[in-house]
Amino acid sequence: MLESFWTALGGAASGLELIGVTGAGGLPSTFAVTDFACAAAAAAAAAVRELLYAHTGCRPKIEVNRRLTSFWFAFSIRPCGWTLPAPLDPMTGDYPTRDGWIRLHANAPHHRVAAECVLACQGDKEAVSRAVAGWRKSELESAIVAAGGCAAEMRSTAEWLEHPQGRAVVSEPLLHISNTADSTSRILEDRLSQRPLAGIRVLDLTRVLAGPVATRFLAGYGADVLRIDPPNWEEPAVVPEVTLGKRCARMNLKSSSGRALFESLLRKTDVLVHGYRPGALAALGLDEEARRRIAPGLIDVGLNAYGWSGPWSGRRGFDSLVQMSAGIAEAGMAWRRANCPIPLPVQALDHATGYLMAAAAVRGLVQRKLTAHGYQARLSLARTAKALVDWGRHDWHGAIDPEREEDVDPMIEETTWGSARRLRLPVSIAGTPLHWSRPAMALGTAAARWAE
Repeated sequence: MLESFWTALGGAASGLELIGVTGAGGLPSTFAVTDFACAAAAAAAAAVRELLYAHTGCRPKIEVNRRLTSFWFAFSIRPCGWTLPAPLDPMTGDYPTRDGWIRLHANAPHHRVAAECVLACQGDKEAVSRAVAGWRKSELESAIVAAGGCAAEMRSTAEWLEHPQGRAVVSEPLLHISNTADSTSRILEDRLSQRPLAGIRVLDLTRVLAGPVATRFLAGYGADVLRIDPPNWEEPAVVPEVTLGKRCARMNLKSSSGRALFESLLRKTDVLVHGYRPGALAALGLDEEARRRIAPGLIDVGLNAYGWSGPWSGRRGFDSLVQMSAGIAEAGMAWRRANCPIPLPVQALDHATGYLMAAAAVRGLVQRKLTAHGYQARLSLARTAKALVDWGRHDWHGAIDPEREEDVDPMIEETTWGSARRLRLPVSIAGTPLHWSRPAMALGTAAARWAE
């Protein structure tokens, strides 16, 4: 799997030398989730190592820890004396319909309102269950999506491959990669091996969860990551997990002042990472051509849920919804011999895609160093799901050992919410430590400007 990831990133075989994976066991699933996680993390580390090679001529050894990588694909933060909010809205979940299962996603308030309007009931779990039971799954999925909400009926892998969107995803590459004709005059000095992304400015326009994972990784190798959120946006359950190493500001891109401020930031940006649905930035006057004109030589990495072609290319989606659509939850149900959908044990589509986004961004920096030209990469959760499914089922031979005290770093991280500790690092590049210079902070706690 690592080789296929690296090939999709445009990497040469030499980039995979001296990569080792330690540990045994895996996360319980009919899919090789731990192997998948390790391959994605290794690909991101290999990209950083290629940047080091471009600057120093050295390719140090990479080591990936199976247990720690599996744990990081869930949550890495360990609060001290406080607790994280519940990760899901009470209405979010899987429900039986007249002819199968559907998942409703109501974590964002406006998504919850859309589902409640369609179902003509408030978010009481029992009332929602009764209302859902009277619908056919495909009709309810369509109605909620049309209302601006998020839902996905459970399909089998075979059904997904027959679906127009499933067929579209099959035809797409894992990463859409292209070099752009625009070139940068922004020349950065060669990096010290300890912080290979020092001086790189990353503008983060992503929210739960793949994009923030990508930019967290970039921050860990020294990038100056500035996350931008709309006014009043919150995602309390995951912000302590993913804002590590970043500064977080708020901005209204729909206002003229917000647009002007954004352009001033973009003008000095090296890497833009965004998770808006196709056409959303263009509607704000910030299409690909405009972004390249504002920031020549930009490394532009985009994400969506269901792919970049096909009838659902603009559909809202999340990891758990894509798992339902693409047959993963149904395969888990069959494997477990259960009577309800069984998702992956972690949000592996989000996390793996996040590491691949980080890898693409760093590969773009390598290409820009060699050519001075810009670079563009596009990924989707649905295409990452296809990579997992294509890898095939596996015989699960036993669980990874449970977390131990020594798996958690003793260093205290003073977050906005209180003291915390983090799991030890899942991946290491010899001589180039992954570490973060800022603790996790709440959204909107920083000014919208680049650090001097």
